[in-house]
Amino acid sequence: MTSVQLPGRDGTFREHTLSPPKTWDPGAFESRVAFAAAHVVADPFAANVPGAPAVLDWDATLAYRVRLWEHGFGVAEAMDTAQRGMGLDWDTALELIRRSAEIASGRLAAGVGTDHDTEDPLTAYREQLAAVVDAGAQPILMCSRKLAAQARGPEDYQKVYGALLEEVDQPVVLHWLGTAFDPALEGYWGSADIPTATGHFLDLIKAYPDKVDGVKVSLLDASHEVGLRRALPEGVRCYTGDDFNYPELIAGDAEGHSDALLGIFDAIAPAASTALRALDAGDRARYDEVLEPTVALSRHIFGAPTYHYKTGVVFLAWLGGFQDAFGMVGGLQSARDVVHLGEALRLADLAGLLPDPDLAARRWGRLLDVLT
Repeated sequence: MTSVQLPGRDGTFREHTLSPPKTWDPGAFESRVAFAAAHVVADPFAANVPGAPAVLDWDATLAYRVRLWEHGFGVAEAMDTAQRGMGLDWDTALELIRRSAEIASGRLAAGVGTDHDTEDPLTAYREQLAAVVDAGAQPILMCSRKLAAQARGPEDYQKVYGALLEEVDQPVVLHWLGTAFDPALEGYWGSADIPTATGHFLDLIKAYPDKVDGVKVSLLDASHEVGLRRALPEGVRCYTGDDFNYPELIAGDAEGHSDALLGIFDAIAPAASTALRALDAGDRARYDEVLEPTVALSRHIFGAPTYHYKTGVVFLAWLGGFQDAFGMVGGLQSARDVVHLGEALRLADLAGLLPDPDLAARRWGRLLDVLT
């Protein structure tokens, strides 16, 4: 059996014995629509330092998307999991969207934002929306820091989003990212009071139900999400973005369920796919058995400050052998400390998510030698 040393906050180490890899049953599933928001693999030999343009390892980045499609997921491209707004510039994001579209073997949706050089959020949204549609991806209208800074009330959001929905020729996904993920989005939809903001959000959706495929909600509040999905117009999906409570929200209740667009699916793809296939078969016990151990891992990776969850996702991809180096765009591999990473390793092992424990142990040992 392979064991690793895990550091504690007091500077001591404890031994943890890794489990043999689990056998999963990933593949296509039907009862839920599920997108995995995919991370990007930084070129370890490029100047991926804070403030520099992103340089990606394209082969490893695209291979990871192929893996997600093979597991039955749609890929949500160029989202916050890919470090959008935290190092992934728009020029690189657009190239990523285009390259993914060229090889897509499953659904592909892509983030539309305002993160390039323009002062007008509507103009910026229009430019990115046209580029995403031209690439052949379904648009996801991401929240805009620029709009949040300029808006003076709900009417400003209605004006911008209403214009976009009037013009678009296919249903889009509306994305509501909470302040845990991005503090600059405080007061989005025109109010810092969540029930009030939700009312404004629903007003927009109800005005354009045929132009909204679904809403992606990342507020980490399960009861709010359930209330919102029950209030959505018929045919508009609720894509959970709740990386704390996803099993119960996806399973649903007698009044409905959430579909999914989750960053954690990047890290737990084999388990999540297996669980969703079990749900297809009506085997709720198996679904719960598979997903329950992943929740502790997800809550740890997405722990405060939540916006640094990308570091944990990339760390697990490196441990799993899906990329050669533990590096990130903007140098953000340093955003989590060695104790946090050690706990992520332990929890991933308990969830059966280390495909090659010996490789994970070797790589962890090398990192531990450097960091301690």
